[in-house]
Amino acid sequence: MVCGEASGEIVKRRIFIASTASATLTGCGAIGTALNNNAGVRSILGAAEPFDYALIGGDHRAREYPKSDIAPVFRTNGFPTPTDSAYRALTASHFAAYRLLVDGAVERPLALRMTDIARFPQTTQITRHDCVEGWSVIGEWSGVRLWHVIAAAVPQHDARFVVFHCMDRDDMGVHYYESLDLHQARYPQTLLATHLNGKILDPDHGAPVRLRVPTQLGYKSAKWVKRIEIIGSLSRIAGGHGGYWEDQGYEWYAGI
Repeated sequence: MVCGEASGEIVKRRIFIASTASATLTGCGAIGTALNNNAGVRSILGAAEPFDYALIGGDHRAREYPKSDIAPVFRTNGFPTPTDSAYRALTASHFAAYRLLVDGAVERPLALRMTDIARFPQTTQITRHDCVEGWSVIGEWSGVRLWHVIAAAVPQHDARFVVFHCMDRDDMGVHYYESLDLHQARYPQTLLATHLNGKILDPDHGAPVRLRVPTQLGYKSAKWVKRIEIIGSLSRIAGGHGGYWEDQGYEWYAGI
């Protein structure tokens, strides 16, 4: 584990904001801190977002590491692992009944079994997960490029965004959701991961399928994905800012 090694000035800026506010950002941890309600902090983060995206949102590539750098333990983060009856039934069947839905503004809606996902070209990357809380860890991720799945569904001409609906939920029962635009979805390092460190993804790390976006902070890498919705606008998704934490003031583009 590479604790406190969050790279780049953008990550350092976020960590500095958190420390000077004398609170920990909660995008990867316990829900609800005073910092979430700090309008000044939200304003600073929001003002920097367009610059972040314009500066490195186009062709930035996350560093890839040798196997010798893989951490022996990949730290968990985010909401608790789902414990509802539906998820327990999926784990009991080794996800045989799981279907990844891909719908919305597409010509060919999909309902993919794990065996269907495995038929797509597979890829592996060793990249670093940078949490907004200030810790980092390197892991080996395997799965299918997100764009291969989206392309198979044939997005309509007015499609602009990809929304990930997840099986985990907060204390109030609100399910996690996150989004990317189609440009980010096309990026070759953006994966639907099914394996971590050479093993099938376990429940605590987002089984059976999680998003992996190594060019952005950890809260963008949504876990326990059950549905991928292609849409033209984020305005009708919950608070309209594109994600669970974004609706509470975090940046939509969390580039590192």
